Amino acid sequence: MIGVVDTMFARYNMGAEALAELAECPGYGERFTTVRRTVPGFKDLAVAAKQLIERDGCRIVLALGMPGSAPIDKTCAHEASQGIMLAQLLTSTPILEVFVHEDEADDPAVLATVFRERCRKHARNAYWMLYEPEQLIARAGQGIRQGFDDAGPLGA
Repeated sequence: MIGVVDTMFARYNMGAEALAELAECPGYGERFTTVRRTVPGFKDLAVAAKQLIERDGCRIVLALGMPGSAPIDKTCAHEASQGIMLAQLLTSTPILEVFVHEDEADDPAVLATVFRERCRKHARNAYWMLYEPEQLIARAGQGIRQGFDDAGPLGA
């Protein structure tokens, strides 16, 4: 089972985007299923992800959130990241942190594209981590980005 936990605070339905991508993966509904939880804000993601692992049997979780643009939001995002890392260590289970910062783009259309691409690409990464790890190996060192254009490799 793949878990998805998102927030009410985000200005984009990140969970729906991740679930849509997972539904397109081979074996959806047979090889694996999904479960979704929604929490108020990104500081609540770690506990919800840990519960998805311990109570629902998820083998990997996507933790989706949107930090705001104020300095306090950056601090809170760091603290939320620490909680997510701790939940991974306590459960020995991957939790992919998928944050889109409100100030990553000034143009709302560009920001919406970042949300869509980052959520979908990390959902696919979660699937690959569980079922097709060779897909990640093939992309190693390629400057692959989630949300913006790929940076490309530096050399051979």
